[in-house]
Order: sequence, then structure tokens, then C-alpha cells
Amino acid sequence: ELPPSEFMQVADSTWLVLSVVSNGRAPSGCQATGVTKIARSVIAPLAEHHVSVLMLSTYQTDFVLVRERDLPVVIHTLAGEFDIYKEENGESVPVTCDDASNGFLKPKAATSPTLHPVQSPQNRFCILTVAPDTLPAIATMLIDVLFYSHSPPKEPSAGGQDLDSITFFAFSLIEGYISIVMDAETQKRFPSDLLLTSSSGELWRMVRIGGQPLGFDECGIVAQIAEPLAAVDISAYYISTFNFDHALVPEEGITEVIQLLQKRQESGR
Repeated sequence: ELPPSEFMQVADSTWLVLSVVSNGRAPSGCQATGVTKIARSVIAPLAEHHVSVLMLSTYQTDFVLVRERDLPVVIHTLAGEFDIYKEENGESVPVTCDDASNGFLKPKAATSPTLHPVQSPQNRFCILTVAPDTLPAIATMLIDVLFYSHSPPKEPSAGGQDLDSITFFAFSLIEGYISIVMDAETQKRFPSDLLLTSSSGELWRMVRIGGQPLGFDECGIVAQIAEPLAAVDISAYYISTFNFDHALVPEEGITEVIQLLQKRQESGR
């Protein structure tokens, strides 16, 4: 319904949303949350089969977006590990490999993905939710932060690790559930009694991936970040955009995360 505009660019692909629902058989002792939970079972296999994904982590859950044309490859790749369902008229209908066999092509061998630079801004971030009935009370503030509070984008630093701060605010409304990511300074502008976070109230640091627009075609970027963190059970929320990818990790783990990613980059050179 949006009117055509020279200022709006729309990707030509249609994307489908995958959500992974736990059936209670999660490995014992696995405490990590976010994209780390599905790094080995979803993200890595799709990257190996050359499927480009977009990640959207929210306060409630994580979503993996895949191109509609890649769905046959996705189903064949994941069917051995998961029971797969599609929504039809509000009902969950089982999907089998046979349903996706039409159009299934064996994927090309994945080329080694580009190792993109990573930056770690000094901002501390909060992952929050808001009760839908309280949204009108902060609507004006939301609009101000979303559209009128942005400073001009800063040039990436040459070293990639001394970024002071970045302007980052993510708002999602999915099936009535609201999820917000904002830095701790921005949080102070909102009424504290309306923003809900986990009981521990932890703060998160960000690793931003990419020195130039990543686009949507390259695969394996999420896997490069998620797999090393999964190996050491570090929680991570992950938000993909056209220009950069953003991984949020617990504040106390940021030094270990940077070291892990630096070692991976050095070994990949």
C-alpha cells in the first residue's frame, strides 16, 4: 500500500519467516539464548547449502527469513532435524520433503564467505518489551526516537574496534507482541514503569558486522558469528539489516566475543 517513491528501494525477492519452536528436547545444560540456540541446527546447515538468511531476534523469540525460492532447499536441509509445519488459514499443516520436491535443486557448493570487519561500539543496550495497552502512553516518544533523534551516520573507524557509539533503535510488532532494542541512554527518556525487561535486567553490548552494505545475497555471515558463540554457550541476539548485521551479547562477555571473532578472522586469512 506504500506509494512508489524514488527514495524507497524494495528487494525483488519475497521472503518467508521461519520460527523454531522448542519441543522440550533441548540439550541439558544449554543455557545460551537467542541465535546461539539455533546456530548449529539451523544457521550452519543453511549456510552450508548456500541459503542466504536474514535474522530478526526479538524479546520473545527469533525469526529466520529465507527467500521463497529457496524454500525447497531449506526444507530438504532441515527436515532431518525438525518437524516442519506451514500455516494455512491459521492452522499448522505438516510439510514433508515430498511437498517441496518440485523445484528442488541440489545447491551449489558454498564458496568461502567473505570475512567482514566487526566493530564493538561502547553503547550498552537493553532488550525490552511493552504491554500493548500501554503503547499509547509512549507513542509520541517512540515516534521522536524512531524518526527525529538520529545524528548523521559516523564513518567506520579504520581499526574497527574503537567506535564510541552508534545510533541504534529497533522496534518490532509481531502478532501483537512488541519488542524494542535501545541503548541505555535512550531508555532513560522513557517512563521506566512501562518498559519490561528480564528479571536480571542485564545490559548488552553490540558487535556490528560489515564495513559496507552487506545486501541480501551473501550467505554465511550469520553463521560466522553464531557458530563461535554457540561453541562457548554465549547468548546472542541478532538483527540483520541491508547495511550491517548486529549481534547483541551480554555485557560481561564482550571481551571474549571480540577475541573469538578476531581469532576466526585471522585463521580465515
